[in-house]
Amino acid sequence: MAKKNPAHMFRGKKPGYTRAKYIGGIPASRITQFDVGAPGAKFDPEVIVTLSADEKCLIRHNALEAARITANRHIMTAAGREGYHLKIRVYPHQVLRHNKVATGAGADRVSQGMRLSFGKPVGVAAKVRRGQKLITLRTSSEFADAAKEALRKSSHKLPTPCHIEVSGSN
Repeated sequence: MAKKNPAHMFRGKKPGYTRAKYIGGIPASRITQFDVGAPGAKFDPEVIVTLSADEKCLIRHNALEAARITANRHIMTAAGREGYHLKIRVYPHQVLRHNKVATGAGADRVSQGMRLSFGKPVGVAAKVRRGQKLITLRTSSEFADAAKEALRKSSHKLPTPCHIEVSGSN
């Protein structure tokens, strides 16, 4: 597996780079499902638990998938397969680029340095604003504590501090 680059390589005031039509060879997103559980289910006393970002940032596709898996695994053990609906609210459009520079012996002959340093696509990320909703989990009020715990655990997989909001009847 390829080594992940530090986040400071991708943040800053760079323009959006999202037009897949003009970019060759974008790596596929690892997110397999955006809706998990029972999307059309009606929960009698419904509770909606939302995970929101506290800071603006880029969230890589593999971090979003890890957060989804963590939340899904925790809430499924408590509420069962039909007792919840989990939805990922952001989509990774932003293409991340990396200019690989050779290091070690003979690197000066091999590497081009900063000449034509546009970079090759290495992954995709979701550009997130401050206060934007990332994950929403709907369930009945008896599983509200399990839903909060599921989103708390999944927030540890994300690169920004997050807060949890609960709406509906508790």
